[in-house]
Amino acid sequence: MKLVLRSDVDGVGKKGDVVDVADGYGRNFLVPKGLAFVATAGAAQQAASMRRSRDVKDAAARAAAQEIASTLVPTVITISAKAGGEGKLFGSVTTADVAEAVQSQTGIEIDRRQIHLDEPIKTTGTHTVPAKLHSEVEFPITVEVVAL
Repeated sequence: MKLVLRSDVDGVGKKGDVVDVADGYGRNFLVPKGLAFVATAGAAQQAASMRRSRDVKDAAARAAAQEIASTLVPTVITISAKAGGEGKLFGSVTTADVAEAVQSQTGIEIDRRQIHLDEPIKTTGTHTVPAKLHSEVEFPITVEVVAL
């Protein structure tokens, strides 16, 4: 069954793509949920329009993410936390703490889900925290954790 996607569907395609899916999946899930519609001759033009719109939005989002990355890469974000004598924190610094510190120190708002920590920071010192604002824009944020 050929369908045109109205929105991004994981594992299937992106908005405006003409995809070939199993009849049952299309008829019982994608079409009733409003995620796709049946591809006809006139729908091809609509799909092309959707793809152009998606490409323009994607280019704008990529440019904005690159601008934020160029601002944050040379900046050192300082976070104060309670720590013991050996530099071990009484708690930890999480992605939410990093996002809040970036917002307060630079005025740039980053969602905590765009910051990737394998595990929370539990020691003082300088740490490199990767951030991914766009599928093609990933950069490090330098975080300095200091004891109160």
